[in-house]
Amino acid sequence: MAKKKILLVCNAGMSTSLLVTKMQKAAEKDNIDVDISATASADINNKISDGDPNVMMLGPQVRYMQKDLAAKYDFPVEVINMQDYGMMNGENVLQAALKIINKEDN
Repeated sequence: MAKKKILLVCNAGMSTSLLVTKMQKAAEKDNIDVDISATASADINNKISDGDPNVMMLGPQVRYMQKDLAAKYDFPVEVINMQDYGMMNGENVLQAALKIINKEDN
């Protein structure tokens, strides 16, 4: 099975970088093989040129972009739960992303 790709997006890519680290730790702990990366909202196109993610997760501060991004790309674009984002809860955000990916796969 191909490695699942999760892309996190926020204004500058800084806060989501910390969340990526926490998600990777959670994935390692649960033996889940995923590729998680973060990017600034202005840099999405460059990041996607590396290959489409299975899901794009938006930081709450860029939730206004969801509709346009969902219309532009053919993979799910979801907003990260505000509480999980604020608490930097990598486990919950990882599980939310995997749930979206699994729903797409079925």
